Amino acid sequence: MLTGIGLLLSIITAIVIAQGFLMIGGWLVLFAGIFDMFDGAMARIRNSATTFGAFLDSTIDRYSESIILLGFLAYALQNPGMRDMFWPFANEQSWLITLIFVSAVGSLMVSYTKARAEGLGIECKVGLLARPERVILLALGLLTNTGIWALVLLAVLSNVTAVERMLAVRRSVSRASQAETAPSSLSQSHGSNDTGTYKQRNLTNQATLNEGAEEIVHFERRSSPSRLSSIDEGISKIDS
Repeated sequence: MLTGIGLLLSIITAIVIAQGFLMIGGWLVLFAGIFDMFDGAMARIRNSATTFGAFLDSTIDRYSESIILLGFLAYALQNPGMRDMFWPFANEQSWLITLIFVSAVGSLMVSYTKARAEGLGIECKVGLLARPERVILLALGLLTNTGIWALVLLAVLSNVTAVERMLAVRRSVSRASQAETAPSSLSQSHGSNDTGTYKQRNLTNQATLNEGAEEIVHFERRSSPSRLSSIDEGISKIDS
């Protein structure tokens, strides 16, 4: 229910912005954003949060954000001669349309990288511009009549955040791979050490047998020379 009301608020906000009432639209952006956060908090407090509810809430949030940017786009298309006294470039309308598109892509990619990482079992909450920061930034731009500058920051920082999350996932995967390969290397090292120890023991035993056989030969030579040939044959067998 609350999720549906939040989506309705976003639609109203987009219509207000499209009609050129930017300051009112800024207040509505703030109110809709606070309402969305309040929606999730209330579900957790009431212990009514479900897996599908969390999924639905996140999905509707993406629609809400896109709808508000659509309202900004409609405003830009209806005002080809717009001019911000602080904007240094010509064709401000084209710039505004481009920034709206890049901002929408960046905002969606911030959410997608987080969702995809969590789907792979990797926590990914890093980055400068999560949804609350994006809402505040856009609202401030509308309230201060500096919407194009707010969109510049939104377009740049949202995509920077998406890249940050991709790098964070890469680092997490690399650390996990190193942790998996370390035990196998250790076991191989133990195995080679065991093999070397086994060979060393065999050589030691062989040397002991040879020494014993030589002592026997010396003893037999002193006591019974006639048995010398048979002892030598025995030594040959031991050496082989």
